[in-house]
Amino acid sequence: MVPVAARRWALATAALLAACVVAAALRSAPLPAGLAWATLLLLPLLLPLRGLALGRRRTFAWATFCVAPYFVYGLTEVVANPALRPLAGAILFASLAWFASLVYGLRAAAAHSPPSG
Repeated sequence: MVPVAARRWALATAALLAACVVAAALRSAPLPAGLAWATLLLLPLLLPLRGLALGRRRTFAWATFCVAPYFVYGLTEVVANPALRPLAGAILFASLAWFASLVYGLRAAAAHSPPSG
C-alpha cells in the first residue's frame, strides 16, 4: 500500500499534467477538433487514476509507462511548434514531475512494507 502523501503527490501532478495537456490541445486546434484532441490525449492519464487514488503499488508501477506519450508530445511540440513552446515546456515539466511522484510512491511503499522472508 502506498502512503497517503505519495498518493496525493501522484494525483496532484497528474492533475497538473492534465491541465497543461488540455490547454495545449485547445490552443492548437479550433474548438470542436481541439476538444476531441484533448479527450484523446487524456485517455492514457485516466487509465491509472482509480488505482492511484486507492494507493495500489502495482498501479504506481505500470502508470510510469503512461508518462511516455506525454513526454514525447511535449518534446515534439517544443521542437516543432514555436507557438506552443511555453505550454509544451509545461507539459515536459509536468510529465517529469508525475514520473518522479510515481517513483516516489513506489519507493515509499517499499519502505513501508514488511520484509519478506
